[in-house]
Amino acid sequence: MLSGLMNLLMACFLPRSDRNVHTSSETGGRQDGLLWYKDSGQHFNGEFSMAVVQANNLLEDQSQLESGCLSLHESGPYGTFVGVYDGHGGPETSRYINDHLFQHLKRFTLEQQGMSVDVIRKAYQATEEGFLSLVTKQWPMKPQIAAVGSCCLVGVICNGTLYVANLGDSRAVLGRAVKATGEVLAIQLSAEHNVCIESLRREMQSLHPDDSQIVVLKHNVWRVKGLIQISRSIGDVYLKKTEFNREPLYPKFRLREPFRKPILSADPSISVHELQPHDQFVIFASDGLWEHLSNQEAVNIVQNHPRSGSAKRLVKTALQEAAKKREMRYSDLKKIDRGVRRHFHDDITVIVVFLDSNLMSRASSAKGPNLSVRGGGVNFPPNILAPCATPT
Repeated sequence: MLSGLMNLLMACFLPRSDRNVHTSSETGGRQDGLLWYKDSGQHFNGEFSMAVVQANNLLEDQSQLESGCLSLHESGPYGTFVGVYDGHGGPETSRYINDHLFQHLKRFTLEQQGMSVDVIRKAYQATEEGFLSLVTKQWPMKPQIAAVGSCCLVGVICNGTLYVANLGDSRAVLGRAVKATGEVLAIQLSAEHNVCIESLRREMQSLHPDDSQIVVLKHNVWRVKGLIQISRSIGDVYLKKTEFNREPLYPKFRLREPFRKPILSADPSISVHELQPHDQFVIFASDGLWEHLSNQEAVNIVQNHPRSGSAKRLVKTALQEAAKKREMRYSDLKKIDRGVRRHFHDDITVIVVFLDSNLMSRASSAKGPNLSVRGGGVNFPPNILAPCATPT
């Protein structure tokens, strides 16, 4: 606790040049200014690499990698769980997901005696309901929590199968080797829920045929009700339950008319992939990465360099692109502190999970050590509510 407080004070008050890279004993990650990274680690099905760069005053991206037992009972099944939670309006929802979703998944895995799409869907539902309960409890003292939400990308590798579940616009991309040519193809595994995609706008219009303003082009960006770019999330209760869309919520979040059914959904898109020996790795990342890199560019960067430091390499490449777009040097971008940094790029979280076909061929009942790693950053105590900006 004391060391965490000291790190926070150092981050707030020391000039950036005086902040040394330091190791976090909890996760084995390292902090370099606003960049947190864990270059390499071993999960149940291979190696992994993680990195997070903070842009917001309070880190709104949260992430975790859990390896080992995927059930509350030690009999298993065993495997790997990856979560990337890109928050908006504040860090409360993404932190809540980080603390609860995996536990719900383990509970339902035990109840249903194995991993399945239904287990993952129920874990999402329980997490959404739990956060709604928290909002209901805190609404009288902290009404702005109703306008806090999070995207939620999850990958589960169990028994040679990869499950990918998603709400929002984070993305999972598979790198698959093509034997004939030796190249590695990028295959997007996750479905996105951002109304910049025309099919998503049509979906929202068909779900809300009586509302001509369900999707609005505002400042050249498509937004649901002119407020938010994503159509599915955890949280954002102000667009799901009309009783939270009223005073004392800030006026900019309040709709003129009450709505009869939820505007946003918490039902994830889930896909199932039987992994093949030529499937090399999966990149899980928040949209902060994909704003600057295409799927194939990201896959090429991972494929053409050593595995160690893959996630950090992707983050740094994205930051170099962000600097280039603003016609500045990367070295100057690095000097800009959190908060102001959000004008140049978003929080970015990347987890690269390498797939070892020899390890994956083991039965899911084969046991392995439990490992839990959480993506870092300059974090504040969990009871501080972020200043409510309009969610992206």
